[in-house]
Amino acid sequence: MNEYLKLRLLSVALLLFALAPSMNAADFSAKEVVLEHIKDSHEWHVTDVKKADGTIHPIAIPLPVIVNSSTGWHVFCSSKFEHHADANGLRQGPYGLAIATEGDNAGKIVENGEPVLDLSITKTVAVMFINVIILLLCILLSARWYKKHTASDKAPGGFVGFIEMLVMYVVDDIIKPGVGKGYEKYAPYLLTCFFFIFTCNVMGLIPFPPGSGNVTGNIAVTFFLAFCTFIVVQFSGNKHYWKDIFWPDVPTWLKAPIPIIPVIEFVGIFTKPFALMIRLFANIMAGHAIAVAMPCIIFLVATMAAGVFYSMSAVSIIMSIFMMCLECLVCFIQAMVFTLLSSVFIGMAKAEPEHEHA
Repeated sequence: MNEYLKLRLLSVALLLFALAPSMNAADFSAKEVVLEHIKDSHEWHVTDVKKADGTIHPIAIPLPVIVNSSTGWHVFCSSKFEHHADANGLRQGPYGLAIATEGDNAGKIVENGEPVLDLSITKTVAVMFINVIILLLCILLSARWYKKHTASDKAPGGFVGFIEMLVMYVVDDIIKPGVGKGYEKYAPYLLTCFFFIFTCNVMGLIPFPPGSGNVTGNIAVTFFLAFCTFIVVQFSGNKHYWKDIFWPDVPTWLKAPIPIIPVIEFVGIFTKPFALMIRLFANIMAGHAIAVAMPCIIFLVATMAAGVFYSMSAVSIIMSIFMMCLECLVCFIQAMVFTLLSSVFIGMAKAEPEHEHA
């Protein structure tokens, strides 16, 4: 069997194992399972274990909690919070703090029902740190090979060759055509965007720690990435770029006395990074939600007739494998699209008039 297919089957099997404790539960909710995977949290949930008395005990990796409440700053472990919510929907913890499980503050740390200043290392942040470390190791190990070789040596193979292939592809086929002349000074930023997004996407497909994080499916992360591109684009803009925004080459009545086109162009400054943010966030979040939802079909039909159960289980497994394979492709495509659009926006900001009419 193909090694790639084996890996996909293993991922699906591990995902099913993580969901298995809830299989016979009458209150199994696919919605809760999906939301638990894609949302951020103060602990890294791994799986649930059913005890002899029938109760479900969650197994989770605790994370640091850093909050500022009415009694000052507090630093403690998220394991201090109760595993189950009380009648008010609160998971009680120390210092009069609790994690809300319902309402407008669901998932937040609250004090007397009100959110507190929370600088905790949440699951998304923890996964992001791990992804950055993995990315740095991959790049530094590859750079180490080049320090020991010269340009006349044989091209690298294996992992280093794979990294070189990706770097050359992104630079030659995405950054250089998009940015144009002077692309070299933008290559480090754009390569960082590509490899960071690609690493986060790939690690998000692994259904167990250190993977399973929905980093690029978190709108706060995609907002920051888009904001960085926004800053780079604005500081790269030349006089022609700003002239096209505030005094474009259109009939005068379209820009004075009512600045119709300038207003549209000015709004376009913000819609471009907004599109970057939403495109990456929506595609990754939707992909993760569908990939997790597919195995849930097995548990939803577990109490039905044997024929329905086995047939739907087979469909669920086949669709799960298909979605996992598709997600691998989406990981690369979304990293490429973000880098491509960022390159094009930078190129448009620094383009000269003769380049536009060439």
